[in-house]
Amino acid sequence: MARKRVSVTRETPSGRNIEYRDNYNGNIMNRPEFVRQIRQGSYDNDNYHVRLIDGIPTPCSNPDNSKNNNLG
Repeated sequence: MARKRVSVTRETPSGRNIEYRDNYNGNIMNRPEFVRQIRQGSYDNDNYHVRLIDGIPTPCSNPDNSKNNNLG
């Protein structure tokens, strides 16, 4: 089984994801950095997209049957 491309490494007390780790290259990103990378096409748009949640651009994994690409 392949490892997740991106994992959440830090959340706020309310559960909002605020820090992410690219498990392929070790890069640590905050939420705005990961949003920017997704929008620039650095991460496969088949797996990740940006959604506005409470007015905040938020990285999300696309729904599918695989747990390998889920954030969290």
